[in-house]
Parts: sequence; C-alpha cells; structure tokens
Amino acid sequence: MSRFWVDSVSSLSPYIPGEQPDAQAFVKLNTNEHALPPSEAVMAAVASVSGEALRRYPDPTASVLRESIARQEGLSVDQVFVGNGSDEVLAHLWAAFFAGRPISSVDVTYGFYPVWSKLYGSSLTQWPLREDFSVDIEALINSKGAIVLANPNAPTGLALSRSLVERVVNADRNRLIVIDEAYFGFGAETSAPLIREYDNLIVTRSLSKSHSLAGLRVGYALAHSDLIGGLDRIKDSFNSYPLDAVAQAAARAAIEDTGWSSHGSTVVIDSRRGMSDGLQKLGFEVLPSDANFIFTRHNTVSGAALFDALRERNILVRRWDNPRIADWLRISIGTQEQTQLLLGAMSAIIEGMG
Repeated sequence: MSRFWVDSVSSLSPYIPGEQPDAQAFVKLNTNEHALPPSEAVMAAVASVSGEALRRYPDPTASVLRESIARQEGLSVDQVFVGNGSDEVLAHLWAAFFAGRPISSVDVTYGFYPVWSKLYGSSLTQWPLREDFSVDIEALINSKGAIVLANPNAPTGLALSRSLVERVVNADRNRLIVIDEAYFGFGAETSAPLIREYDNLIVTRSLSKSHSLAGLRVGYALAHSDLIGGLDRIKDSFNSYPLDAVAQAAARAAIEDTGWSSHGSTVVIDSRRGMSDGLQKLGFEVLPSDANFIFTRHNTVSGAALFDALRERNILVRRWDNPRIADWLRISIGTQEQTQLLLGAMSAIIEGMG
C-alpha cells in the first residue's frame, strides 16, 4: 500500500481474472475463450490495415463498426456504443448511471459488478439465486435501484428468456435495466429487440467469446440514443480513442461474417453437449448451459480436490472459494481433443479417489 493512494484505492478489492499461464503445455479451459480461431475475414482485415492508418489516430466514434452493428441489430447508429471490451463498456455505464446510487444484482454472478460498485460508490444489493441457481425475478422487481443481470449468467450458464427480461424491464419504466450478454451467441435468447420499445434497457455484449476475439478487446452496448449519449460523455472524458484502427477493422469483419458466427456457435453447442454428457456419466451434476462453458460438481469429490488434481495434469478450469459454489467448477468448452483429455483426466481422478 502506498501512502499516496487515495482512500478509495486503498479499500478496493480488485477483480481477479482467470490464470493466463506462460507455458503452452496446459489444456486451458478456465477463461472461456472460443474453441475456434477467428474467421479468415477477421485475419484478412487485420492484415489490410496500412501503415498510414497506424500513423494516424483512429476514428474516435468507430462509425463504420457501429454502422455494421446497428445494421445487424436493426437499430440506428446512435443506439450503439463501442468500447475496449465489454468490461470497459460496463465500467463507463457504472460511471454514467450508477455512481452513488442503489443497484441490484444476484449473489452468484460476474465478479466485476461488486468491484465497479465499490469504485463508483454504488450501493449494491446482491439477491440470492434460488436453490437451483435460477433468478428470483419477483425479488428483483421488488428491489430498489437499477438492475444488472448477466444473461446467460456467469458462472452458472443459465439464461433468462426474453419474456422474463421484459417483465423486469416493463415493471418500472423509470428504472434502468442492464442485461450483460457477454455470452451471447451460444443458445440464449437476446434481449436486444426490446430496445426498440423500451428506453430504460441497455444490452451489453463482447466479441471475446462469440467471435473468438478475446485478444482484441472489443465490446459494445445497445440502447436508446439518450443512454448512448451518456456513455459517450463518459468515454470522451476518459479516452476519446478506445478502439484502435486494427480493432475497428477486425471487429467490423467479425460482425459481418455471419456465416462464421453461425458455424462457431454450432461447434460450441455440439461440444458442450458432448462434454456435459461425458461428465454426467462420471457422476457429475451439470447445469443446463447457454454459454460456452458449463458449471458442474461431482457427487462425492470436492471441487477443490478436482481443481488441484486437474492442474497437476496440466488442465486449467475455474473455481471460487465462495462457500455456496465451492464444490462447483466452471469449465470452458474447448476443442473435441481438449474435451477428451478433460474427460479422461476426470475419469482417472474419480477412479483414484473412489
């Protein structure tokens, strides 16, 4: 701790990201990267960026990228905001709409929400998920302040239908609702069409998972133009050029390559089914997932023991010490080969501990 830190920095408990090992020997199933490489169109767009484009500042409004997103979503350009990953978009959203205000979410969800709430002085209430990890919609509707929900939720992978989301949005039109669709594209129903009717809804997304661009850092928000205007004010008070020329070109190519997106989604969904079936045969409980990961626990072996045993075999998964989910593991959907390595390791571990 430095004597020069302001009090708010001293009291922060920063978000801890998943391990990114230097060694290439690991089977990496802990941070939900897409199982496939990016599309060829994306790689061609990256290669096409000229030296002249790099010499100059990028378009601060990312207008071409926003036009592509708006066209795909059936929205106007002034209903789209882009940022350096959906984490930055969400952080700007906290600064623009939640600073010093009450906000509600759930108790098992994305770990950055409490961090941003602390950073911006929000009063965050985290409502307990039900026993089966489903969201208590009525509790949220009867709560105070804005609502933020990851859909599908992380780390559970469970998703709300659009009709349930609309119930929350429509319950109080003067209440801001944020739906974090970081795991959009793997089976869940998007809430984006509701934006055409409701001016109190923001939908955020990332290209990290759905388009295999975690290393590029591009995210976006969809909302009424008044809400987008608030995000623009925060962006231009923080960093007017959040997306570089390469990121803008690659992200546009990714958004427009709908064939790759559809194929990539199918691959992940098929692999997710195979991983879930294989684990269930080994005595695991697996929650139904609409994301590119699964949430699972074994009937007799603890989560900590499984996590450690997998790591000894150079297989990385994600686990938390939160008592409610301490025995659960979040496992990213990898390639077929990685899935077979995981299942083989799990079989050996279970047999050795039986």
